[in-house]
Amino acid sequence: MDPEASFPPDLVSRVFDQGRPDAVWTTDFTYLTCGEGDMYLCAIRDGHTRRVLGHAVADHIGADVVETAIEQAVAVRGGDVHGTILHSDRGGEFTAGLTVKACARHGLRRSMGATGICWDNSPAESLWSTFKHEFYYRHTFTTKTELVAAVDKWIIRYNTTRRHSAIGGISPIHYEQSLMATAANAA
Repeated sequence: MDPEASFPPDLVSRVFDQGRPDAVWTTDFTYLTCGEGDMYLCAIRDGHTRRVLGHAVADHIGADVVETAIEQAVAVRGGDVHGTILHSDRGGEFTAGLTVKACARHGLRRSMGATGICWDNSPAESLWSTFKHEFYYRHTFTTKTELVAAVDKWIIRYNTTRRHSAIGGISPIHYEQSLMATAANAA
């Protein structure tokens, strides 16, 4: 048991899209396998734009993997994410002191759903369903290196090419670009 573990309240009440980027990020792990053994994918996705901002694949589930995904997401957003809510389930990797410190370092507000209620982190579960049904179940991976490269490639496609009905039938990157253009025109 991690003596620095903490369980924050649910700050989103299942309202994952709060009408703007970087209001809520969701995160979770999913299990993967290849010829060389088991792997785990952690991803962080923006609740409004649907963009996967950070991800990490490792041979274990742990707060260090969450920290890697957080650092990627923060870098994608240029470092200014103070006040963004990072919502997860109550897994030990998300309650761990290392995750608490990574969130504090960047001003992320931690949020967790109730134990055993899958709807309390449904956007993360939806991402895994999309990933597995559109890609992962259709391929076999011999090596860990091959699996990691395939995950990276799929996330690039997901962010740049895959259309999302919730954001007007365009990709997350194109949606974010349209938001920036609208903001620039309004200024």
